[in-house]
Amino acid sequence: MNPETDRIDTPPIKAPAMSPRSAALLAVLAVLVVVWSGSVETDLTWILFSALLGWGLLALAWIDWRALRLPDALTLPLIALGLAYAWLDSPAAFYSVVIGALAGYAALVIVGVCYRRLRGRDGLGRGDAKLLAAGGAWLGWEALPSVVLLAALLGLSLALVQRLRGARLTAQSVIPFGPPLALAIWLIWIYGLPFD
Repeated sequence: MNPETDRIDTPPIKAPAMSPRSAALLAVLAVLVVVWSGSVETDLTWILFSALLGWGLLALAWIDWRALRLPDALTLPLIALGLAYAWLDSPAAFYSVVIGALAGYAALVIVGVCYRRLRGRDGLGRGDAKLLAAGGAWLGWEALPSVVLLAALLGLSLALVQRLRGARLTAQSVIPFGPPLALAIWLIWIYGLPFD
């Protein structure tokens, strides 16, 4: 792993290039989700911050899928935006999101260090830890177990889809964790915690 770029130095499973038409369709879909959410939630601040979160997560998921990299230029501002929204929305809940950001980062760093000691190679980059920190900053520490569980299930589903499409999966196969993690954060942000 190269600590300066937070990426694992093995080739990723290639995703097809995105055409301008697909990019436009994704943009329209993202706007529709935010507008639909906005029709339920009338707070303009929530709509604005949700749009920023959604676009940030979409960009991070795409970059990680293509390059196995979650750049600090996107993850760190996402953490700051989550903390800012919590402060504006409910200063009383601010401590929950600060703890969430710290716990999210620490949890995946510990998992990454343990994996490296057990397997002798990196399995999680620090970018994944920063993305979970962003999830904690937006959702609070209470949501982190649900985020990780949902992301793991989505990641396993992604591996299964790759396998069904003919990819050969081995213990050395690299599947990015950023896209399922980003989707889990988004789904819980929009729909709330399961069993709530």
